[in-house]
Order: sequence, then C-alpha cells, then structure tokens
Amino acid sequence: MSLKQAQQDVDNWINNHGVRYFNELTNMAQLTEEVGEVARIIARRYGEQSEKESDKNKDLGEELADVIFVALCLANQTGVDLESAFYKKLDLKTQRDHDRHQNNEKLK
Repeated sequence: MSLKQAQQDVDNWINNHGVRYFNELTNMAQLTEEVGEVARIIARRYGEQSEKESDKNKDLGEELADVIFVALCLANQTGVDLESAFYKKLDLKTQRDHDRHQNNEKLK
C-alpha cells in the first residue's frame, strides 16, 4: 500500500466511521500520546527498565500503527501529500547523510 492510499483509507474511515477529524491540536496531543506508548514498550522491553506485567501483552506493531494513523490524519487535515513529502525527505537524507553514515566509525 502506498502512503497516498493509506491517506485515502484513513479519510474514508473518518468519513464512514468517525464523526469528523479531531482538530489539529487534539490530533497533535493524540500523536504525542501514541508515541509515548511506543516509547514505553521500547524502554521496558528493549531497554533497561523492567516490564510491568500489565505491559507484557502490549503489541508494539499496534502502537506503531496508531502513530501512523494519527500522522496520516494530520497530513490529511493540513493538506500534506505525505507520500511526496516522504520521498522528498528520503532524497534529502540520501544526499546529505550517505557519506556521513558510511564514514561513522561508531556504526562499524
């Protein structure tokens, strides 16, 4: 699935199952909350914190999907073509960072 299709799928879902998009500020707060849930899983499952029993059944993929869903909502409601923006950013990073990462002794 392309990002363009994902944006359309989210828009269709909002129009068929949601009442409307939450406003941009609410969605930004929601995105922050979802990223926090991802961070909690990563910190406890892969980091040095111990994982609480109540967190052991949390699905990292589901939480990452929540982040993507809200990011797609924000893109839709602000008129961002996320697929175009993504490939523009990927090209920029390729040009800017290729040699930097290839020559980084910490990554070898």
